[in-house]
Amino acid sequence: MLRVSKLTDYATVVMTVLAESAGEVLSAQGVAERARLELPTVAKLLKQLTHAGLVTSFRGVNGGYRIARAPDAITVAEIVIAMEGPIGMTECSAHSGLCGHEPHCGVRGNWQQINQAIETALRSVSLADMLKPQGSARLIPTPLRVALV
Repeated sequence: MLRVSKLTDYATVVMTVLAESAGEVLSAQGVAERARLELPTVAKLLKQLTHAGLVTSFRGVNGGYRIARAPDAITVAEIVIAMEGPIGMTECSAHSGLCGHEPHCGVRGNWQQINQAIETALRSVSLADMLKPQGSARLIPTPLRVALV
């Protein structure tokens, strides 16, 4: 089964909370309450999302966090990359030189094509799309085809 980690899923929830706040600066506690997640988890996510440039942090008494760009300018791919690193179905589809079988592997090119298709699909879905009620928007372009040679 292919799936993103629970933290990546939660990061998407945190990003939607910030996106819904329309530029308002929220405390980590406020984000945690709105997301219905534990504060330590939200604090960890906010730190990673800030480091990736998706969230802006503000210090001081009125400090907190705000989404760094408009929701339609942030893709799901950016959130996944911020949390998990480069998108790769297999190690060799994201980075070359990590596998001793690479020089004589007959499937690496196909995995790279699959990887590219998934990355393209994730880049086609914005945070604004994720805010829409389920079923109101077609998130993944259809048909998502992967040509295997």
